[in-house]
Amino acid sequence: RVGHNLTFSHIEKQPKMVCSKYSLSALAVVLSAASAFTSIQSCSKRPTFLKQAVSYEEAQKKEVDNLTGKPTGNAFLSDEVLERIAKKSNPIEKWKLKQDTSTAWTDVYDFAAKIRAGELDWKDVEGSDFDGRLKYVGLVHRNKRTPGQFMMRLKVPNGIINADQLRFYADCVEKYGPEKGVVDITTRANIQLRGVKLEDADTIIDGLHARNQTSFQSALDSVRNMVGSPLAGIDDQEQVDTRELCNALNDLVSLDPVTNTRGNPVWANLPRKFNICVSGSRDDYAHTHINDIGLVPTEHAETGEMGFNVVLGGYMSIKRVAASIHSNMWIKSDRETVVTFCEAILRIFRDEADRKDRQKARLMWLVEKYGVEEWKAAVIKEIDSYDRGVTVDNEQPLPTGPFERREVMGVHPQKQEGLFRVGVNVPAGRLHVKECREIAEIAEMYSDGEVRLTVEQSVIFPNVPEDKVEELLAHPALGPETRLNAKPGYIEGNLVSCTGAEFCGLALIETKANAESLVMKLEKQLILDRPIRIHMTGCPNSCAQVQVADIGIMGGPAKKWNEEAEKFKAVPGCKIFIGGRIGENGHLSLEPHKTGIPLEDESLLPILVEILKDEFGAKERHI
Repeated sequence: RVGHNLTFSHIEKQPKMVCSKYSLSALAVVLSAASAFTSIQSCSKRPTFLKQAVSYEEAQKKEVDNLTGKPTGNAFLSDEVLERIAKKSNPIEKWKLKQDTSTAWTDVYDFAAKIRAGELDWKDVEGSDFDGRLKYVGLVHRNKRTPGQFMMRLKVPNGIINADQLRFYADCVEKYGPEKGVVDITTRANIQLRGVKLEDADTIIDGLHARNQTSFQSALDSVRNMVGSPLAGIDDQEQVDTRELCNALNDLVSLDPVTNTRGNPVWANLPRKFNICVSGSRDDYAHTHINDIGLVPTEHAETGEMGFNVVLGGYMSIKRVAASIHSNMWIKSDRETVVTFCEAILRIFRDEADRKDRQKARLMWLVEKYGVEEWKAAVIKEIDSYDRGVTVDNEQPLPTGPFERREVMGVHPQKQEGLFRVGVNVPAGRLHVKECREIAEIAEMYSDGEVRLTVEQSVIFPNVPEDKVEELLAHPALGPETRLNAKPGYIEGNLVSCTGAEFCGLALIETKANAESLVMKLEKQLILDRPIRIHMTGCPNSCAQVQVADIGIMGGPAKKWNEEAEKFKAVPGCKIFIGGRIGENGHLSLEPHKTGIPLEDESLLPILVEILKDEFGAKERHI
């Protein structure tokens, strides 16, 4: 079942199709990627004041999954960690301890086959499996909105996909109908397939692995999608090409270093989710200030070598929103250094982060517990124990010259003479089946089959020949009556939205349809002289990252006078944040500007118009 999973070792571009059985060339790719980093079992010594890690060989002796031949995820936890979970932990930790998450990588095949054969109904699958363990194959059950159907989250390192993959996504969701069967681009430049049923999951997983992708370890307490620069390799102001690094980090967390198959039990039981991003330029398209590990490209002041300053701990949740903090660490930008550095932090995080309170189980809390300099010392000792020759220097000074973050929408020249990139707006990140196929067609015709996803939930066609740009822009899929637009307005072209109440049981409001409608109305009414980023999120978890937006709209309680009842009644509502920033001077807007606003247009639209005029210089559009 899992013997044909491939690595993400492609760098220049992804293959349009990879055979599901190993060819000699594919096998060479796998072996090359697997040898590019030394797995955790090779560490010959450990820091004396850190808890001892369990090696791969030791884990194999403790507990092995008979179907995969791999150690279980729990086998990599020390006796001390296991005892801590057993005595004092939250319910999720307890069921992870009871039934190992890594077994989901094969159990999903068993569930699917039995449902197809009529031997099992999805309602009879144990709740902790259906709503929990299956998240480790990327399946997130939407039980409140679409019972029996899942969102399936993939891993798309650096946000690079191709035409064949897009058509596959469309084929996967088409059977679920136009309302439930859709594809979403996420704020981690990732893909989510919606409407998926459990009986189809194994076929989709096999299709992903055949196309050099996976959904394994993409949800719940896993390392999430690796975010890099959407302009990697084509940018004339690039400091670091992020593609190889994102692929290597993705292999670190989701490729078994011994069996060379997808699903890495070393990281199958983390205390909480973990986000890593690699920025490639001063634009910081990856948003390092809201990731657990953010790698900021910085030149070493003495040697001139390009490397990374490291910022740590940025995250958003219902209880706390925190910007990353400086770690006083600089590392080289080669593959071995970056992978080793992230592996060391993940090892400490896995074994030492809070297993009792999930709200305190993110990296920031662990760094604060240590203190910045003590944390730095712990990470360096962990790295030294690996004996790979990787070093950590003090943080280096950032550039101080003027710099303006560049836009990704529209037509822009690349560093390669005669080639252009074309950014196309995908409203609220939502793609329907027809649009997936249209983007695939455009990519095959003009960008050698390649498509780049952005954290703003849109797409870029790279490497378009200059003499083909106008032809691309004239493609019927980008016409005035379509949703896709290569020349969006300053408001509609910068919209970001979470899933919302359409599918997500946590959301207080519907977001995607409301957000798309709202920005089009604002676009028709107002004129602006610069792009304005409006983000809409359904609840305080802030999956749409409203705190970084120029204007952030978050679902919340509101009341409106009801004439018939002659009293105020609860209605769908929101609170508004203003003043967030992205880029090298990123800033989080933590306090709402207004609260308790009814979501309907007659209440919300005038307030947004007023904010856009007062804060951002908008003018009325006279027709």
